Amino acid sequence: MTTPFRYTQPPPPRSATGRTAEVYRQLSEDFGIDGAVTFVVLSSAPELLAATWALMRESLLAGDGSRTGKELAAFGVSRANRCPFCVDAHTVLLHATGNHALAERLARGGTPDKEVQARMVAWGEATRVPGHPDLTPLPFFVRHTAAYVGTALSFHFINRIVSALLTENLLPGNTQRFRPVRSLAGRSLAKTLRRRLTPGTSLALLDGDPGPGPSWAAGTTVGPAYAALRAAASEGAGLLTEADQDLVRNVVAAWDGTHQPLVWDALPDRRDRPGARLALLAALAPYRITDEDVAAWKQPPYTDRCLVRLVAYGAFAAVDRIERALPLGDPISHEVMDRQG
Repeated sequence: MTTPFRYTQPPPPRSATGRTAEVYRQLSEDFGIDGAVTFVVLSSAPELLAATWALMRESLLAGDGSRTGKELAAFGVSRANRCPFCVDAHTVLLHATGNHALAERLARGGTPDKEVQARMVAWGEATRVPGHPDLTPLPFFVRHTAAYVGTALSFHFINRIVSALLTENLLPGNTQRFRPVRSLAGRSLAKTLRRRLTPGTSLALLDGDPGPGPSWAAGTTVGPAYAALRAAASEGAGLLTEADQDLVRNVVAAWDGTHQPLVWDALPDRRDRPGARLALLAALAPYRITDEDVAAWKQPPYTDRCLVRLVAYGAFAAVDRIERALPLGDPISHEVMDRQG
């Protein structure tokens, strides 16, 4: 039977118990999707599953600001990261907001007509590249920073997980390629999307007290969710030697946001340092992970849980690099926001 999962075999959601089952319940109720594979693929590491859900929920779903605007930012992030699965998902979710013409314009590779919407997509794309001119001014109110930045960083992480561990097909048979299917799928989520969610519900699923998080999310539920994901993903470092951790840190720190060339000198050979290779690919080119890369590292005693944790470690290394480089001053003027919607 065809499965969307590459390299792992997660148990079916109906068999889940405890915290994992509660994440699935919240996903169904708040996101409107039963057994969303972007989260099921993390289920062998419940601490990662819960923290990933919490960051997305508290920023994209329950956070301040326009859901359409946040979907546009997430679309831009996903396009910059070359994640067709997530690009298609955000196109469907734009249909769910009722912005059908906008969704189809983006699906055809176009640019939004409204200036502030075009800037939102451009800002999302630019978050990948430190110092990119489209990072300022911010295309949202400064009081909405936690929600928009949390959304962008959430999908920088999710894009990498998806590209590494799932196939590219959002729907069976890749049927999301067809406009009627995209529209129908979006309309099926519209009622859930219009619900007003109470912030903080997901935080009870996190391990311990993750702390307040970064200053840009101070005083919001996005901060603890981000801190929890950073802590959970960082635990994957223990699967690498100190030398391999140093290599990953140094290469990611020097990354300029561009996509890696086919001949990538910093990428170690899978025969010599397979763990470092997987982590670096997850960080900077997850769509280039191959069966051979996984097979070279995933030998006993390593399990599905280990692979998920290693990929998450590499993915969050890139997220951390992106987050540290974001300029978070100079918001767009309220006049422009009011004029453009």
